[in-house]
Amino acid sequence: MSNPPPLAGGPQGPQALRPLLNTVLDALHDGATARGGPLPAGGPHTVTARLRELTGDPLPHHGTGPDTALRTLVQALAEGAADPADPLCAAHLHCPPLALATAADLAASALNPSMDSWDQAPAASALEALVTDALAHEVYGDTGRPAHPVRPGHPQALVTTGGTEANQLAVLLAREARASEGPLQLITGANAHHSLPRAAWLLGLPDPVTVPAPTGTLDPAALDEALTDLPGPKLVAATAGTTDAGLIDPLPEIADVCEAHGARLHVDAAYGAGLLFSPTRRTQLTGLDRAATVALDLHKLGWQPVAAGLLAVRDPADLAPLTHHADYLNADDDTEAGLPDLLGRSLRTTRRPDILKIAVTLKALGRTGLGALVDQVCDQAQEFAAILHAHPGFELYDTPTLSTVLFRPHGAPDERIAHIRRTLLTQGRAVLGRARIDGRLWLKATLLNPHTQPGDLAQLLKLVEGNTAR
Repeated sequence: MSNPPPLAGGPQGPQALRPLLNTVLDALHDGATARGGPLPAGGPHTVTARLRELTGDPLPHHGTGPDTALRTLVQALAEGAADPADPLCAAHLHCPPLALATAADLAASALNPSMDSWDQAPAASALEALVTDALAHEVYGDTGRPAHPVRPGHPQALVTTGGTEANQLAVLLAREARASEGPLQLITGANAHHSLPRAAWLLGLPDPVTVPAPTGTLDPAALDEALTDLPGPKLVAATAGTTDAGLIDPLPEIADVCEAHGARLHVDAAYGAGLLFSPTRRTQLTGLDRAATVALDLHKLGWQPVAAGLLAVRDPADLAPLTHHADYLNADDDTEAGLPDLLGRSLRTTRRPDILKIAVTLKALGRTGLGALVDQVCDQAQEFAAILHAHPGFELYDTPTLSTVLFRPHGAPDERIAHIRRTLLTQGRAVLGRARIDGRLWLKATLLNPHTQPGDLAQLLKLVEGNTAR
């Protein structure tokens, strides 16, 4: 019988990985060079055909060996990627990850801890407690934060796969906290992320009440009216960083309305939470600490590889419903003997130590380094907006709040704007998003690349101009 393939862990793991990593890095380089732009040209059918041509049979009878398999498939994937590190790939809240965070993620994969019991992840579980404590403190401020370990009564944060899972957890915790009062009623703004009404559906709750957002943000007066005489327990979901325009709801006023009506407040800050690291912009999140729960997502304004979400919880007693017993993971006698119980940290069982890449980034850059990156992309958005405002051929939606800029060619109908976006995608020239606001379609540039230069943005406008009159 032949020897089995080498493993990534153990004393011999690094030596086994080293030549494979060289192959991967070469393949990433060759794939990006072959692509030659922000995404592959030709559209879905062309990309699929090219992938099949490069990769061949996905399940051959006899394997090709590790070097050929890695080189072929990684190069094919890179050649057919939409690369968020390209300045002209600016459609979505999909950031280019930092090299150091990606390197840390490799270590997490090699060690492969499973974060559902302490005996599978001793150091990783301790690291998660330390880092999530620090991030909860960042959201809720000085609440007598302990050094270590986390003590009951202090805000905590759970690691999630992103904003969607964080929002779903927030609705679940709200439902359980008020379960004795009847069915929970979710109230969202018209600008809310789709994961919130989906969470209500998933949890069997009544259809959410949707409050108007006439200026793109939730209207406190309309919220007050909606909450008046609304029976039963209520959860209001506000947004700090809308998906379409990057806008922030008036959090202090919304918190006041919630308190007046006895409603619980959740803030979806999956996009905007990065402002917490900026000394000049964090005031835009004033009132965030008044929410019972806050969704954060560091694979947006945190430059982490997917996934890197969190849910901050002001009162850790709200986490009690997540407690679950499985004797093989958290036996009572093990817990009484001092082994930490990790099952109450997530609805998932097996989960990766996503905290490692976050911890490495926080340690390497610190608050000032992350804040500088946040300020850089937000400043880019301001500069791009100023160019658009002064340009006779374009209409700017509004001065950006975060790093999202909405614009459209003057006089172009919606059909032309949609066609421009699809044409640039098919050509492989640029990746722009789309947003429908005020009954009109807008092109959306989401600037998350701190290496973007003014010349890149000028090129982006030329590409749009070149397709406007066709």
